[in-house]
Amino acid sequence: MTVSEAMAEKRSKAPHPSKQSLSPSYRIPALDQDFILSDSMRGVRFLLEYAKAEEALRAHGIRSTIVVFGSARISEKGNGERQRWYAEARAFGRLASERGGALSPNDGVHDNVIATGGGPGVMEAANRGASEAGALSVGFNIHLPHEQEPNRYSTPNLTFQFHYFAMRKMHLAMRANALAIFPGGFGTLDEMFEMLTLHQTGKVTRLPVVLFDKAYWTRIVSFDTLVKEDMIAPEDAKLFQFADSAEEAWEKLVEQGLPLAAKRTEQK
Repeated sequence: MTVSEAMAEKRSKAPHPSKQSLSPSYRIPALDQDFILSDSMRGVRFLLEYAKAEEALRAHGIRSTIVVFGSARISEKGNGERQRWYAEARAFGRLASERGGALSPNDGVHDNVIATGGGPGVMEAANRGASEAGALSVGFNIHLPHEQEPNRYSTPNLTFQFHYFAMRKMHLAMRANALAIFPGGFGTLDEMFEMLTLHQTGKVTRLPVVLFDKAYWTRIVSFDTLVKEDMIAPEDAKLFQFADSAEEAWEKLVEQGLPLAAKRTEQK
């Protein structure tokens, strides 16, 4: 008797499913999607989003990152400034990977690996530059109408999809050695101000931060007005510097103390 015949005979002798065995309550919890996706399991899903990415990042030795924020709505074929922003983000991704240590792992541990939100635009450009340098890069994607697919340049095994913005933000922040923030809209502003607030309040160790294209950022946000209106302290306006080229952005990060060896940013 062949194996398939033996299995068929075993199935034929198995009792017919009962109402009890067909009940949703009888399903193994880990295999019960209705249960896993229920309101009461939201905390478990949150934990799973943390653990899955954390396990993969550790397995690949990603100890620290340089996080690049910026608009998903620019492209290599864009006009004027948008095309320049893409080109400079791509150049930054390459030179940061070449100079930051991502290409020279220490006992399999990588530092200053480019990490982005995983989508198109500036994110694609930075991942692309890292890929062209031959370095690993991370993509923390999230399902959204304008960027629901990952760009094709982040390292496949380091490309993640999140449902919860909060957990995505946590992963972007927790290994960051520095931030490079290119022009963008609501999403970029959200990420930028959240990180600046964490620095302002001492919730994380202060990181080097550079805002790319001073003309854009000072036109979009009047930091001087915030100081004059006593909405932020004068020293809060020194939590970042401006840069207008990939090379200058790198130099400003180094000037602010970008560690070229591992340094965790979260305080206990």
